[in-house]
Amino acid sequence: MILRSFLADLARFGRDQRGSMMIETAVVIPVLAILALGGFEASSIVARQTELQSAAAEAAAIVRAAKPDTAAKRTTIRDVIATSTGIEAQNIAVTQIYRCGTGSNYITNDSSCSDPDLLSTYIKVEMTTTYTPRWTEYGVGSAITYNVDRTVLIG
Repeated sequence: MILRSFLADLARFGRDQRGSMMIETAVVIPVLAILALGGFEASSIVARQTELQSAAAEAAAIVRAAKPDTAAKRTTIRDVIATSTGIEAQNIAVTQIYRCGTGSNYITNDSSCSDPDLLSTYIKVEMTTTYTPRWTEYGVGSAITYNVDRTVLIG
Protein backbone atom coordinates (compact mmCIF):
# COMPACT_ATOMS: atom_id res chain seq x y z
CA MET A 1 0.00 0.00 0.00
CA ILE A 2 2.77 2.42 0.89
CA LEU A 3 4.74 1.44 -2.21
CA ARG A 4 1.65 1.97 -4.40
CA SER A 5 1.06 5.42 -2.84
CA PHE A 6 4.72 6.35 -3.33
CA LEU A 7 4.66 5.28 -6.99
CA ALA A 8 1.44 7.25 -7.57
CA ASP A 9 2.98 10.36 -6.01
CA LEU A 10 6.13 9.89 -8.11
CA ALA A 11 4.09 9.56 -11.30
CA ARG A 12 2.06 12.66 -10.46
CA PHE A 13 5.29 14.57 -9.73
CA GLY A 14 6.71 13.51 -13.12
CA ARG A 15 3.61 14.86 -14.92
CA ASP A 16 3.62 18.17 -13.07
CA GLN A 17 5.16 20.90 -15.28
CA ARG A 18 5.11 23.71 -12.72
CA GLY A 19 8.59 25.04 -12.01
CA SER A 20 10.25 23.29 -14.94
CA MET A 21 10.77 26.60 -16.76
CA MET A 22 12.55 28.02 -13.72
CA ILE A 23 14.88 25.01 -13.54
CA GLU A 24 15.62 25.16 -17.28
CA THR A 25 16.30 28.90 -17.04
CA ALA A 26 18.62 28.40 -14.07
CA VAL A 27 20.64 25.92 -16.13
CA VAL A 28 20.69 27.91 -19.40
CA ILE A 29 21.37 31.48 -18.15
CA PRO A 30 24.94 30.83 -16.90
CA VAL A 31 25.82 29.13 -20.19
CA LEU A 32 24.42 32.04 -22.21
CA ALA A 33 26.25 34.55 -20.01
CA ILE A 34 29.57 32.76 -20.58
CA LEU A 35 28.94 32.62 -24.34
CA ALA A 36 28.09 36.34 -24.41
CA LEU A 37 31.23 37.26 -22.45
CA GLY A 38 33.36 35.09 -24.73
CA GLY A 39 31.83 36.63 -27.85
CA PHE A 40 32.37 40.15 -26.53
CA GLU A 41 36.00 39.45 -25.62
CA ALA A 42 36.70 37.73 -28.94
CA SER A 43 35.36 40.75 -30.81
CA SER A 44 37.51 43.05 -28.65
CA ILE A 45 40.60 40.98 -29.47
CA VAL A 46 39.90 41.16 -33.21
CA ALA A 47 39.08 44.88 -33.00
CA ARG A 48 42.41 45.62 -31.27
CA GLN A 49 44.35 43.68 -33.91
CA THR A 50 42.52 45.61 -36.65
CA GLU A 51 43.29 48.90 -34.90
CA LEU A 52 46.99 48.04 -34.73
CA GLN A 53 47.09 47.03 -38.40
CA SER A 54 45.43 50.34 -39.31
CA ALA A 55 48.01 52.21 -37.25
CA ALA A 56 50.79 50.36 -39.06
CA ALA A 57 49.25 51.33 -42.41
CA GLU A 58 48.99 54.94 -41.20
CA ALA A 59 52.67 54.86 -40.21
CA ALA A 60 53.60 53.45 -43.62
CA ALA A 61 51.67 56.24 -45.33
CA ILE A 62 53.47 58.86 -43.22
CA VAL A 63 56.83 57.26 -44.03
CA ARG A 64 56.06 57.34 -47.75
CA ALA A 65 54.84 60.96 -47.60
CA ALA A 66 57.77 62.43 -45.66
CA LYS A 67 61.02 60.50 -45.81
CA PRO A 68 62.09 60.07 -42.15
CA ASP A 69 65.83 60.18 -42.72
CA THR A 70 66.64 61.66 -39.30
CA ALA A 71 66.11 60.38 -35.77
CA ALA A 72 63.88 63.38 -35.00
CA LYS A 73 61.54 62.55 -37.89
CA ARG A 74 61.36 58.90 -36.79
CA THR A 75 60.54 60.05 -33.24
CA THR A 76 57.70 62.17 -34.63
CA ILE A 77 56.30 59.14 -36.44
CA ARG A 78 56.55 57.10 -33.23
CA ASP A 79 54.68 59.83 -31.32
CA VAL A 80 51.91 59.93 -33.95
CA ILE A 81 51.47 56.16 -33.69
CA ALA A 82 51.47 56.34 -29.87
CA THR A 83 48.76 59.00 -29.95
CA SER A 84 46.55 57.16 -32.44
CA THR A 85 46.80 53.73 -30.78
CA GLY A 86 47.18 54.51 -27.09
CA ILE A 87 50.35 52.39 -26.98
CA GLU A 88 53.11 53.80 -24.80
CA ALA A 89 55.98 55.28 -26.83
CA GLN A 90 58.53 52.86 -25.40
CA ASN A 91 56.56 49.98 -26.98
CA ILE A 92 56.92 51.48 -30.46
CA ALA A 93 60.14 51.36 -32.46
CA VAL A 94 60.71 53.25 -35.72
CA THR A 95 64.12 52.26 -37.03
CA GLN A 96 66.07 52.69 -40.22
CA ILE A 97 67.34 49.43 -41.71
CA TYR A 98 69.01 48.42 -44.96
CA ARG A 99 69.12 45.62 -47.47
CA CYS A 100 72.15 44.93 -49.64
CA GLY A 101 71.35 43.92 -53.21
CA THR A 102 68.81 41.15 -53.61
CA GLY A 103 69.54 39.60 -50.22
CA SER A 104 66.64 38.58 -48.05
CA ASN A 105 68.16 39.77 -44.76
CA TYR A 106 67.98 43.27 -43.37
CA ILE A 107 71.04 44.91 -41.87
CA THR A 108 71.30 47.75 -39.39
CA ASN A 109 74.51 49.29 -40.71
CA ASP A 110 74.75 50.71 -44.22
CA SER A 111 78.53 50.32 -44.30
CA SER A 112 78.30 46.50 -44.21
CA CYS A 113 77.17 46.41 -47.85
CA SER A 114 80.09 45.86 -50.21
CA ASP A 115 78.45 47.75 -53.10
CA PRO A 116 76.75 51.02 -52.00
CA ASP A 117 74.87 51.19 -55.32
CA LEU A 118 72.93 48.07 -54.31
CA LEU A 119 71.93 49.44 -50.89
CA SER A 120 68.21 49.90 -50.22
CA THR A 121 66.96 51.89 -47.23
CA TYR A 122 63.86 50.92 -45.24
CA ILE A 123 61.96 52.16 -42.22
CA LYS A 124 60.70 49.45 -39.89
CA VAL A 125 57.81 50.22 -37.55
CA GLU A 126 57.33 47.77 -34.67
CA MET A 127 54.48 47.95 -32.16
CA THR A 128 54.04 45.73 -29.12
CA THR A 129 51.09 45.83 -26.75
CA THR A 130 49.17 43.52 -24.46
CA TYR A 131 45.43 42.97 -24.08
CA THR A 132 44.07 41.21 -21.01
CA PRO A 133 40.63 39.66 -21.58
CA ARG A 134 38.14 39.68 -18.72
CA TRP A 135 38.04 35.90 -18.62
CA THR A 136 41.54 35.91 -17.14
CA GLU A 137 39.96 37.27 -13.94
CA TYR A 138 38.26 33.88 -13.61
CA GLY A 139 41.42 31.87 -14.21
CA VAL A 140 40.78 31.16 -17.89
CA GLY A 141 43.56 31.90 -20.39
CA SER A 142 46.14 34.66 -20.16
CA ALA A 143 46.95 38.08 -21.59
CA ILE A 144 47.43 38.38 -25.35
CA THR A 145 50.55 40.07 -26.71
CA TYR A 146 50.32 41.76 -30.09
CA ASN A 147 53.41 42.33 -32.23
CA VAL A 148 52.76 44.31 -35.40
CA ASP A 149 55.63 45.11 -37.78
CA ARG A 150 55.62 47.09 -41.01
CA THR A 151 58.64 47.65 -43.25
CA VAL A 152 58.57 50.42 -45.85
CA LEU A 153 61.11 51.04 -48.61
CA ILE A 154 62.22 54.70 -48.67
CA GLY A 155 65.18 54.63 -51.01
